Amino acid sequence: MARYVIRNAHVLTQDPELGDLPSADILIDEGRIAAVQPDLGEVDAEVVDGTDRIALPGFVDTHRHSWQSLVRHMSTDWTLAQYFSGVRGVLGRNYTPEDMYAANLIAMLEALDAGITTIVDWSHNNNTPEHADAAVSAVIDSGIRAVWAYGNSNDEWLPVSDVPLSRDVTRVAERWFPSKDQRVTLAVALRGPQFATPEANEQDFALARELGVPVTVHVGDGAWGKSRPVAWMDDHGFADERTTYVHSNTIADDEMDIIARTGGAVSVAPELEMHMGHGRLATLRARARGIPTGISIDVCTSVGGDMFSPMRAILAGTRYLVNLEILDAGGDPPDLPLTALDVLGMATREGARVAWLGDEVGTLTPGRKADVILVRTDDLAMRPLNYPAGAVIESGHPGLVETVFVDGVPVKRDGALVAHDVAAVIRRADEARDGLLSRAGVEDPGRWQPPAYTGG
Repeated sequence: MARYVIRNAHVLTQDPELGDLPSADILIDEGRIAAVQPDLGEVDAEVVDGTDRIALPGFVDTHRHSWQSLVRHMSTDWTLAQYFSGVRGVLGRNYTPEDMYAANLIAMLEALDAGITTIVDWSHNNNTPEHADAAVSAVIDSGIRAVWAYGNSNDEWLPVSDVPLSRDVTRVAERWFPSKDQRVTLAVALRGPQFATPEANEQDFALARELGVPVTVHVGDGAWGKSRPVAWMDDHGFADERTTYVHSNTIADDEMDIIARTGGAVSVAPELEMHMGHGRLATLRARARGIPTGISIDVCTSVGGDMFSPMRAILAGTRYLVNLEILDAGGDPPDLPLTALDVLGMATREGARVAWLGDEVGTLTPGRKADVILVRTDDLAMRPLNYPAGAVIESGHPGLVETVFVDGVPVKRDGALVAHDVAAVIRRADEARDGLLSRAGVEDPGRWQPPAYTGG
């Protein structure tokens, strides 16, 4: 494996002991961070110029339904209930295995292009074993680091379902995930108490424990989330340190206490949650209890697929809610409740913990896997560079992500993805989209407004 040395970068290590280094070198050897310090001197390695670049750990997207990338932006003007009706009631069941592959591949390359090196792929459209195999193979082929979370078929996701998770996940585990020490690993994406019956949930959680894999589950999203899903999980012994709770907007405070007590983690999707009416952002309630809190893109049917937009959304949205409460009470907002440094940590260090990879990625610590990105600062919007964390969040965008390493392998160099024919990937996705919409009977995806889902 090739060795690389990144020279003269402004390094945001996200390691509290190493801190930020205004000018430093990073040595990558055998797929891991070998050293981070000012001026490493002469080393036998390929040089990557980090001048006028910010080096930081790759972003971690802690929850994304990547298979939905074929219907990108169709639900930008939909409510959560319309999303269930349109995506679940019409589109999801019309996917072919080839559609799953095309959608996942373009989603993963979009993420890599934007500096997201790790993704928790919430794959909950596994209508047949062939759908699942196609989805996994696309993730592996992309070169990204991922936790592929096996979920139910489309029709089993229309709430409230009494059909348990398919045992085909055991075949998937044996075929695709023979080792826990590989770039793509396995989790299960369960519907949880909000969207499935108690009997189905008991079987689902039991299967997860049989497999010995972590669980990611939706809780607290909108009106469904007020049914005390976390309390039910705790009462039945299913709330533990291997569980990530997605959204958590409308769960009660004592349920947030349960997550903290049992060692769970929270994934928030700030931009999507504000769009679709999930409820108040859970960020401060989770962080106040010391719960690891990561950031999620969620569905590209509604929002974009880079980490810069949700970082801005969580920073502004959290401050807005707190400031509004204080102003409405007749006060004057004091110190800000969330900083850019906090949010950058959520997108990297904390996100890795939420994705069960906190010992492997998320910081530029020697010994950790070399998932590293370089963000250009020789740009009109970034200069003069005064506060790097603030610049990355408020002025960053995928076009400034120049270099991306995953496992010590460069997947983006000089501003372009390597090892993939991007034009061919786009054509494949366009063709798959055309076939999908034809089968679904959707003629004008930009104007289609499905009725609100009223089941469950």
